Amino acid sequence: MSDRPDRTTVATELAATAPTAAASATATAAGAAAAATAGPRLLAGSPIAAEIRAGLVTDFAAFKERWGYVPTLAIVLVGADAPSAVYLQQILRTCEKVGVQGRLVEIGSDATADALCNEIERLNADPAVAGIIVQMPLPAGIPLRTVIDSIDPAKDIDGIHPRNAGLLSLGYDGFLPATAQASVEILKRSGIEIAGKRVVVVGRSNVVGKPAALLLLREHGTVSLLHSKTRDLGRHTRDAEILVVAAGKAGLITGAMLSPGVVVVDVGINVVPDGQGAERLVGDVDFESAKGVVSAITPVPGGVGPLTNALLLTHLLRAATDQAERGAAASAGGAPAAKGASR
Repeated sequence: MSDRPDRTTVATELAATAPTAAASATATAAGAAAAATAGPRLLAGSPIAAEIRAGLVTDFAAFKERWGYVPTLAIVLVGADAPSAVYLQQILRTCEKVGVQGRLVEIGSDATADALCNEIERLNADPAVAGIIVQMPLPAGIPLRTVIDSIDPAKDIDGIHPRNAGLLSLGYDGFLPATAQASVEILKRSGIEIAGKRVVVVGRSNVVGKPAALLLLREHGTVSLLHSKTRDLGRHTRDAEILVVAAGKAGLITGAMLSPGVVVVDVGINVVPDGQGAERLVGDVDFESAKGVVSAITPVPGGVGPLTNALLLTHLLRAATDQAERGAAASAGGAPAAKGASR
């Protein structure tokens, strides 16, 4: 018989000399085992979005009662893009739920930059349209800057115009890119501390990656911004305590590229074959390999997307209110009344 004490004996002796510590250790071990069995915490955006929508129903009803009209969100889609179509249909359904008008403006993929800008100018001049979104990506022949510069900053509720982007970079109050904002809000509203954490953002687009990094800096995170030219991506992502992925590439980040306990916000929406002749939505993070490593992760679908749509409509309410008040002030001053805003 070996004279090496077994684990049962050690546990008994610990219980006799320090029952509180033993009980705590046992509870901790049991909790860890339960957590491993249950899987990671899912940071669902849908419940948060539902709370926001409930408030918006009341707020838009009050807006209509005061100003006598329902504001419209115009969504411009150039060409056919499957992930964009999914996202836009979600926005239109959200508009219906809160009692505002959603208008999808579809333009063929063979449209010129001039044709698209003319359409945007028409929406700028439409007093019923309080907010305009131009869905990305655009066809290769249309310069992004030309389109961005055409949007009235007062109707740019997704924060892509240089004026709003500049306000964000300076920490001032402007319209925020809604997806980037949702990436941060889902962390804050889920009780996840950002201040002082090592935060890594994968993707440097002007609509998600860059603004998300700036917003995370506002929350005092220590932020690194990675992109397609970053060498040894996994070395950097493994350093993250919070990882935000907005690269637009299905399964880019695997479990082997993550450190245990990391919190992951997956912004990606990718349409891929499901192996049975249909299609399914997946994120930029390979969920199956990541779920055994992370402590919390946003699901796709059901994570950042629903919250993005709800936040976008809070921007629409703000834009519509600003425009209506400006129009009323102009009327009171003798100028022609206008519900829309001018640049």
